[in-house]
Amino acid sequence: RWAPPPRPFEEREAEGYREAVAAGGPWCEDWARPVLVGSYSALAPLHPSYAEALFEVFARAAASATTSPVDVWKYLPVGPFESADKLRAWIGEAVADRSRFYMVVLDGPDPAGARPVGCIAYLRIFPSEGSIETGFVTLSPTLQRTRTATEVHYLMMRYVFELGYRRYEWKCHGNNLPSRRAAQRLGFSFEGIHRQAAVQKGCNRDTAWFSVIDGEWASRRAAFEAYLSDANFDASGVQRLALSGLTHPLLAVRDPALLGEEGAA
Repeated sequence: RWAPPPRPFEEREAEGYREAVAAGGPWCEDWARPVLVGSYSALAPLHPSYAEALFEVFARAAASATTSPVDVWKYLPVGPFESADKLRAWIGEAVADRSRFYMVVLDGPDPAGARPVGCIAYLRIFPSEGSIETGFVTLSPTLQRTRTATEVHYLMMRYVFELGYRRYEWKCHGNNLPSRRAAQRLGFSFEGIHRQAAVQKGCNRDTAWFSVIDGEWASRRAAFEAYLSDANFDASGVQRLALSGLTHPLLAVRDPALLGEEGAA
């Protein structure tokens, strides 16, 4: 008989993490300890103290790219943030929301030397149904589609299935082809478009749905681990096998908007 899994990082919430953040402190050094650790990255509870570093990461990325600061946040319900103080205020509100769990992405496994390079969250957490969503994927453009970014998603997915969740969801704005492309590359199967699902920043949002279910986790895990292995990268760090080449044959349904793009990354 299936039993509902616990909420992610239930023990952290019991320590008073959210209450302390909402009250403006005190900051507990133990909260900086990563909750998920890989070989190239780590994830720790998001906290307003990361605001300055995260603001600089996205400001530099926007200044050096062809996109504007608005484009970095284009498909998210919040942002762009005009200052680190405004980002800090939003982080405080986000962390206080018990329906979600936000984490900062660090570019190394050791929090003492690693730098914040983005944030990510578990959303729509329904232990009674065994369903959980990953979202608010906000990584520095310099990190996107890299070995480190791929490991972040692997750590997130592995954790929920090891907890006992049955379904892991990815949703994004229907116009957000980069996000749809990322979902499929990571092994999420397309489930369709929910038309006029929301109004976001004053505009209609159709939502694209993707998922991985527990019976598929073993094959996804093997694909991730084959891709992330040292044997898959040459001395210059260039991949030998693309992750999409490993996950594409595993998909239950492919995104029709991405036909012809398989196997590139």
